[in-house]
Amino acid sequence: MAPVKNGRYLFNEIPTGYPEPGKTTVYDDSETIDLDTVPLNGGFLVKVLVLSVDPYLRGKMRDAKQKSYSPAFELGKPLYNFGVGVVVRSENPAVKPGDHLYGIFEFKHYVIASDPSQFRVLKDEGLPWSAYVGVAGMPGETAVYAWKEYAHAKKGETVFVTAGSGPVGATVIQLAKADGLKVIASAGSDDKVAFMREIGADVAFNYKTVDTRKILEKEGPINVFWDNVGGETLEAALDAADRHARFIECGMISQYNTPTPYGVKNLMNIVAKELTIKGFIVGSIRHKYEDWFYSTWPKRVASGEIKYKEDRVRGLENAGKAIADVQSGRNFGKSVIIVADE
Repeated sequence: MAPVKNGRYLFNEIPTGYPEPGKTTVYDDSETIDLDTVPLNGGFLVKVLVLSVDPYLRGKMRDAKQKSYSPAFELGKPLYNFGVGVVVRSENPAVKPGDHLYGIFEFKHYVIASDPSQFRVLKDEGLPWSAYVGVAGMPGETAVYAWKEYAHAKKGETVFVTAGSGPVGATVIQLAKADGLKVIASAGSDDKVAFMREIGADVAFNYKTVDTRKILEKEGPINVFWDNVGGETLEAALDAADRHARFIECGMISQYNTPTPYGVKNLMNIVAKELTIKGFIVGSIRHKYEDWFYSTWPKRVASGEIKYKEDRVRGLENAGKAIADVQSGRNFGKSVIIVADE
């Protein structure tokens, strides 16, 4: 077989605000690969089918000198994130051609990997492979694991979920309803509000057109706060919290692209209301639940019990648009890049 292009999506420039396609990140198709003859050196060749775009990628677009829980992207090198690919050739007995692998992939059409322990061989549960970078993958894990660990939910309590139409927030809404809680949920458009109502939110509102504080004053107090947003919304939740409320700090996307983060003014509520504030990174608790999750959760999603929505972008060259849309909230549902068909 003649060599084929092996396009790459590269980290090109550290952004000062929102990432810009063609500037922060660029597509390069100068590399080629011969799928039949490229040396594997005991590894395996994977065709990348789907890649995930998640809010935390913005934090990796920084100077590598700035330390964080997740390493910075390298300038001039491909981005990387969770994805699903199919094995084309293999010299490792742990994986075979035709296996579908879930794990971290570079933003390329084809990758050569050497360590099968870094990937999970997926079973075909009747789901599109894209679901495994969303509700049946890391975002679903994030919601399920942290809800089990930190919510300490009791029937009849009230939870407030921000970014409730996204893959994490939407899953949390459904978990909370199953536990018998009243669910207040916010998102940034009317169609997202309608989706949150469809999946069970008792009170769903557009935070861009309705005052969050007024909603919480009317519908609270809140016993659990699932925070994907931070900033002024976190401040409003602190004022609306009941005594002994639990705050699950999953993300703060309102602060990712601003040079002057919002200063929360009412932190004394943490003391006065005896609140529990728990920040977490899903990888720190994955070992406790991972095998159980993958043996049960995809089946529940495939059955229709767990609802989800995807925002699909086709073509690796359009990854920058997907990244920008997630940071600005223009996406509706889990953002996925369809790199190639099977």
